[in-house]
Amino acid sequence: MDFQQLKKEVIAYSKEIGIDKIGFASASTFETLKDRLLRQQELGYASGFEEPDIEKRTNPTLLVPKAKSIIAIALAYPSKMPNAPRSTKEDRRGIFCRASWGQDYHTILRDRLQKLESFLKEKVQGVEVKSMVDTGELSDRAVAERAGIGWSGKNCAIITPEFGSYVYLGEIVTNIPFEPDQPIEDQCGTCNKCVEVCPTGALVTGGQLNSQRCIAFLTQTKGFLVDEFRDKIGNRLYGCDTCQTVCPENKGKDFHFHPEMEPDPEIAKPKLKPLLTMSNREFKEKYGHVSGSWRGKKPIQRNAIIALAHFKDETAIPDLIKVMKEDVRPVIRGTAAWALGKIGNDEVLPILEQLKEKEQDEEAKQEFEKGIALLVKS
Repeated sequence: MDFQQLKKEVIAYSKEIGIDKIGFASASTFETLKDRLLRQQELGYASGFEEPDIEKRTNPTLLVPKAKSIIAIALAYPSKMPNAPRSTKEDRRGIFCRASWGQDYHTILRDRLQKLESFLKEKVQGVEVKSMVDTGELSDRAVAERAGIGWSGKNCAIITPEFGSYVYLGEIVTNIPFEPDQPIEDQCGTCNKCVEVCPTGALVTGGQLNSQRCIAFLTQTKGFLVDEFRDKIGNRLYGCDTCQTVCPENKGKDFHFHPEMEPDPEIAKPKLKPLLTMSNREFKEKYGHVSGSWRGKKPIQRNAIIALAHFKDETAIPDLIKVMKEDVRPVIRGTAAWALGKIGNDEVLPILEQLKEKEQDEEAKQEFEKGIALLVKS
């Protein structure tokens, strides 16, 4: 079979189905990545959301035994929100990162990858394929880098010449021996802005991320947020874009190719107070279609409370007292108590002291004590 011709046909078809960039890579083991992942593990920098088996993450033949190549795809997403609503003193707002605007990108990319799979199955008898997006075994970034989609930036994102780093990535491992494309040379040069500006110092050096300090990771955790990071999180409800927004390669990059990626401003930048008492059903109905909902409402609500503390929003005091009295989850009660310490006044102090005595959860009780200490100090 003429695989060169097939490659041309795949590229042409990818454009028809709304893939913005496509590249081809060999399916050989990712040796450099393997060393890096082992080092990440040793240093305790991994997030815990990744595939734990490093062999599977770096050896495509463990996923498709006769793997010969990998097809990498990229879809550009918007970086600017038209008609973005503004926070007001009465109605403060949080923000979801750009990668959680519009429909969940996992769904969008899986649709494109399934179409590509069907195309290959029609063309090649006995073809073997395995697709993945984000949660698969392979590193999307390592595959995209090898396939020439872009270079791996100091901000640990793939940076494409055309779309900057505002791209979603996915790949197909296959037994078709496609000729690999050339990787793109690193173009970060001496620029170190992302490393210097990272709010928590999570970018240890260019290209090395301590996930445990990364705000994007921290916004997805479910327990109490470590004190050190509470003032750093600002009004972020899910994810963080700082290392992308400061990147010179992203200047002026804003693409609106895919209607399903367009943000609903009231979802991407929602009012904070209504989030506090939202039921599971209401949360699922409103936010279930965005990628930022995957951990459920608890982290989003905790982050909304921290955001209200960030704004020192006195109009939220009654809402936070209600949460502190009525919410069954210690993390939410305790975070509300701490937030009231940041926001509140003398009238709040007796309420905090009274509720602290009733609090049964030890960790939550410590948060009540922090709130009380903040009020006494002020």
